[in-house]
Amino acid sequence: MTLDWWGLGLQAVNVLILAWLLSRVFWRPVAGAIARRQEMAQAMLDEGKTVQDKAEAALSEVQEARAGIAAERDVILNQAKAAADAATKAALTDAQTRADALVAAARTAIDRDRDAMRKENAAKAATLSVEIAAKLLARFNTPSVQAGFLAKLVEAIASMPASEREALIASEDDLEIVTATAREGAEKAAIEQAVSDALGGKPGLRVVTDPDLIAGLELRSAHFVLHNSWRSDLEDILKEVKNAT
Repeated sequence: MTLDWWGLGLQAVNVLILAWLLSRVFWRPVAGAIARRQEMAQAMLDEGKTVQDKAEAALSEVQEARAGIAAERDVILNQAKAAADAATKAALTDAQTRADALVAAARTAIDRDRDAMRKENAAKAATLSVEIAAKLLARFNTPSVQAGFLAKLVEAIASMPASEREALIASEDDLEIVTATAREGAEKAAIEQAVSDALGGKPGLRVVTDPDLIAGLELRSAHFVLHNSWRSDLEDILKEVKNAT
């Protein structure tokens, strides 16, 4: 087989020319376009990365802000709960204090009313007892009892200071000798004489009757009373009983 070296050479030249043409006309523009596309793609990737970084940073800030808001919310909720608990406790304490005060006031009022009622009942009982005693004592108003009261009256007058007796004697108004029952005649005269002798002078005397005395003899003037009767004794007893209750 014989090779056509001229033909091969021409074909080789044609291939070289074609390769040169392709490299000059096709591959360089394509490669440049590809390079430009790669650069644009890289720029887009870089821009996307920048945007992603910014988005991640913004997301991180949002997450941090949300975490801060959540923490602040928890703090606010805890403070609000503490304030509510304190207010509730204070309100309960105040309510308990008011309730205790009301209960104490009610107990005081009940005790006061009970004590007043007890005193009132005791006073009524004492008054009733004195009234019963007065009715019973009225049955024993005998001459001997009257004599005893006269002796007691004379003794009381004699024990008075001399200045008081002199003032009674010098009184412009008559002295009253008060008896529980009417006294007439010699009995009345004897009473007047005994009182005059006890006073040591001649005062103006007048015998009057007051059944409320029950029994006894009292000496009275406009500004003076010498008590000496069962009524006076019962009134003293009643006063002592009322003071004691």
